[in-house]
This record gives sequence, structure tokens and C-alpha cells, in this order.
Amino acid sequence: MPWFTQEALAINDSIMGKAREHQLTLTKPPGSLGALEDVAIKMAGFQSKVKPALERIFISVFAADHGIAAQGVSAFPQAVTTEMVKNFASGGAAISVLARQLNAQFEVVNLGTVFEVDAHSQIIDARIAAGTQDFSKEPAMTEPQLQQALQQGQAAAERAKESQAQLFIGGEMGIGNTSSATALAAAHLKLPAQDLTGLGTGISQEQLPLKVALISQALALHTSQQPIEQLQNLGGFEIAGLVGAYIRCAQLGMPVLVDGFISSVAALMAVAINPSVRQWLLFSHVSAEPGHKKVLQALEGEALLSIGMRLGEGSGAALVVSLMQSALALHNEMATFAQAGVSEKASS
Repeated sequence: MPWFTQEALAINDSIMGKAREHQLTLTKPPGSLGALEDVAIKMAGFQSKVKPALERIFISVFAADHGIAAQGVSAFPQAVTTEMVKNFASGGAAISVLARQLNAQFEVVNLGTVFEVDAHSQIIDARIAAGTQDFSKEPAMTEPQLQQALQQGQAAAERAKESQAQLFIGGEMGIGNTSSATALAAAHLKLPAQDLTGLGTGISQEQLPLKVALISQALALHTSQQPIEQLQNLGGFEIAGLVGAYIRCAQLGMPVLVDGFISSVAALMAVAINPSVRQWLLFSHVSAEPGHKKVLQALEGEALLSIGMRLGEGSGAALVVSLMQSALALHNEMATFAQAGVSEKASS
């Protein structure tokens, strides 16, 4: 049995029940804090503590290039992937700023940029190849390359566990990766490319039909319904890295806060490969990418925010951590009706 099909750890349902009961004793109408109550209850189940904590965050950004980019599906050249890897490490990217704000552990895993990147303490050099192949013409990667990418995700999750992280956030960077993610989502959800394809990094409306046509061509070429083969044929090294990380986090009993469209497609594939992973996933925000809502619906995922973000990098998820921390503070520190001497709702 491959490591990525092994069952995830079970969540502590008994503690979740006790956390739910605790919520009913707090000085507020039941359900009045909406999704914040659900976050606190789930975190209690994840940690097997009625009053959970969220102080140690681990953020791993996976980067790689895509062969499809040569077809003009992005507004930016492939050199940007390499340049952004450097920017992540030097602290200038959005996710770098948010990681500092959260005092999170932060790393960049280079799985396959076209251009080499100078050594840096925050960059893990795990280049599999100089990007994937053009998936509109051939499989994006070989089976051994897919296994390498999954294993690098596994390793990131294990580093997070070793650091005693209470939450894992996976980010991604790769010019052309909205095309890859859209192709994966379309293949797995059995939807036409035009239903899911968006502008990605900011291509023009005139470029959009080309992107749709190339993804449609790829879907006609790669017809396997097996999720692991779909990932090999249509995915990117960084997307496969996220898949491996999400699966391993669930096996280690560590919750994952999923970022935007590309990260959610990785979550979709992780759950398709190993359904037991789903219970360990939380969803941070709804991206402006048109396919994101459909992916979340397929995952039965309720995102905590919808503010038009579409940057990727893990930035939306990092932003939502403070919301989760507020949810736990309310759960842990609000007075109960008995403590505050406040009358409860009259029984009918």
C-alpha cells in the first residue's frame, strides 16, 4: 500500500462534543458567533482539548514551473517563479510579511523552477526538473517525478510536526499553475474547461480563449479517471507537493488551513486519493478565480472569508489565522452564564 493511501488519524469526537456543550454555556445566544464557533469546536477535536490553542503555525510554499506556460497562458514570464522564490526568502512577498506577523515558521520548497536559485537558509532545494512538460501535448510529469513531488510534501508535513505546529498552511508559486489547477479540477469534476477557467495572474480577455482551448485539448488527451494519474498528467510539481503535504498532515493529526483556488484543487486531489484526509481540512477564503466555488462545493467546504483575494502563496490562509485565533480566544475566555450571573434563555 503506498504511503499516501494510509488512513488519516481519527478526530476526537468526544472532545468536540464537550467543546460544543461549552459553547452553549457562554454568554451569547447559541450560534451567534457563526463559523467562529465551528472553528473552535473543530480545533478542540483536532487537539483533543476542550480549550485548544493556536500559537505555532508552519507555512511551506511550494514552487515550480510549468511547460504549458510556453503557450502564452500567463501574463508573466517563467522567470517570475524564480524571482518570487528569492522574494519569499528575502522577506518581501505578501506571504513573507504575513508569516512574520504570525511569528510562523516559514520555508520555500523549490520543486522545479526553470532557472536555478541561489542557496538560502529558507529555501529547500528539491528541484525535480526544470518545470513540468506541456500537459496539452504529453503527461506533465513521469510517475517517478510525481512520487518525488508527493514525498517532498510528505517531508514538509513531517518538518511541521517536528516543530510541534498546531496548523499547517501550504502555499504555491508557479507561472502557469492556474492552467494546471483548472485542468485538474475539470478532469476530476467532469466539467468543461470553460466552466472553470479564469484570468489567473491577469491575462487579457483576448487570451482567455487560448487558455480554454489548451485545457480542453489536454482533457481530450488525458482521459484517465484515476486521481493519481490525473495528477501526473495534468498537475504541477508544486500542486503535487501540496497534495503530499495535505495527506501527510492528516496522517499525523495536524490540521491544514487551505488557501485559494490552486491550493483547494490540491485539496480536491488529496481527498480523491485518500478520502480520510477531508476531516483535517479547513478552508480559509473564496478566491476570485471562477472555478474556486465549484471546487469548494465538491469538497463540501465552507470558507471563512470572501474578500476577492487571488494572490495565492498561502496569503489568504495566513490572513485567516488571526480570525481563527479570535475564535479560540472567544471560546476559551468568554464567561459562562453561571460565572457572569447572566440569566439564560427561558425554557419554553
